[in-house]
Amino acid sequence: MPRPKGSKNRPKLPVIGSPELLEEQISAIAAEIEQLKEQIKAKKAEMKALESQKKQADQLRILEAAAASGKSTDEIIAMLKPETAAPVEVSAIDEEPTAL
Repeated sequence: MPRPKGSKNRPKLPVIGSPELLEEQISAIAAEIEQLKEQIKAKKAEMKALESQKKQADQLRILEAAAASGKSTDEIIAMLKPETAAPVEVSAIDEEPTAL
């Protein structure tokens, strides 16, 4: 005989408890959510502090590398500035662009 399908494979619905029990469960979950929100705030503050420390450490490494390079401040600034591209003039669509 073939195996019956359908209703026997469905999960059974949970038995609904008393309204007082449900209210207690709801309040317990709400309290847990508030606790987790506080933990999130604390972790965000911790992450912000760590990012600040990392930024300071990176700045210190840059200063140490600049001091060790033996280059002057102006030379280092010139290296860090992006080079500006020469303006380009296009006289016609088919022609190659030429620098001014």
